[in-house]
Amino acid sequence: MAQTSSRTTALSRRSLLRALGGTAALGALAGCGVPAAYVEPGDRAVADESAADKKLTWANWPLYIDTDDDDPDKRPTLDAFEQRTGISVDYVEEINDNDEFFGKISPSLMNHQSTGRDLIVISDWMCARYVRLGWVQEMDRAHQPNVTKYLDPLLRSPAFDPGRRFTVPWQSGITGIAYNRRKLGRDIRHVKDLWAKDLKGRVTLLSGLDEAFALLMQGNGVDITRWTADDFHQVCDQVEREIHRGQIRRFTGNDYTKDLVSGDVLACQAYSGDVIQLQADNPDIRFVVPEEGAEMWAESLMIPNRARHKASAERLIDYYYDPEVAARLAAWVNYVCPVPAAREVLAAAKDEDTAALADNPLIFPNSDMRRRLAIARDISPTERTEFAQRWNKIVGL
Repeated sequence: MAQTSSRTTALSRRSLLRALGGTAALGALAGCGVPAAYVEPGDRAVADESAADKKLTWANWPLYIDTDDDDPDKRPTLDAFEQRTGISVDYVEEINDNDEFFGKISPSLMNHQSTGRDLIVISDWMCARYVRLGWVQEMDRAHQPNVTKYLDPLLRSPAFDPGRRFTVPWQSGITGIAYNRRKLGRDIRHVKDLWAKDLKGRVTLLSGLDEAFALLMQGNGVDITRWTADDFHQVCDQVEREIHRGQIRRFTGNDYTKDLVSGDVLACQAYSGDVIQLQADNPDIRFVVPEEGAEMWAESLMIPNRARHKASAERLIDYYYDPEVAARLAAWVNYVCPVPAAREVLAAAKDEDTAALADNPLIFPNSDMRRRLAIARDISPTERTEFAQRWNKIVGL
């Protein structure tokens, strides 16, 4: 169960995400769900060929699955699935940005055509758009006993997909605060600590609307599962004040990691998976879930409309919820594992470094941390245009 291969390359997967994304037309389509684009439930499926045609096509992000140390073209967990089931998987690493991929497959979906893919992995804030537009199929949990049994309770029922009928988390993570403990000389425990005088000009925030707002709201005591427009505008007012007094150095995508490593920035909004990788080279870099809480998010598996191998796709999803398989994957990608039962598997590993992952709260959040994690409700279609306009003006997008 290799861990090292993912440390630097996984940083590219969560690229700079623009709130509206793509062209203005695609942004309006995704946000507003124009009637012509919506697909009724009865028009989403085609005859399933899984029984006769033992193959499927899976689109994922680059470097988001375990690979063999000696041969990066081999994917041990996926190879084992193929051998066990006889199903051949065409695994395509073609998703580099949520909006870009949305633009790539949306013409087929809005025109009731096959995308040529049986399974895709998308960030949950974008999954909400697919679900809202009726572009993905409801899964049959009778084919997914592992998902039913082992899916993390924290991830079971996001606002955009109650009960996870259309989506299943592939990997999860936390948006919290990273800081350099040695250079700062103290710990950070609260969101408001970002506004301390000794951090003036040494703080960065995430530039993407969907990535940034929830943590800042939590710092104001807001329950992000039911936040309001007033809560959002309060955050914007707050950020504008901090910009004017020079507290915020800049707004970033994943390049915040470079600033943190160099010491140009002492504290920043950050993703838990990135920090695990950074800590391998610099143990002074810390990650904190503030006392007020932090946002938990996921990137999820979905079966798009008119997929020809739906049953096989459901079987593959359930395979990755076997705790043994989930443990092997978690040891490689180092994000929050959506299968808590995988922790016991890793703890029993003979390799000390692998076994130590079981005690890493950024892979398996402990009970104290879990009490402070929440999934933010998604931005509604009517809210997105207004909120994106204000946020993009603030951050300079």
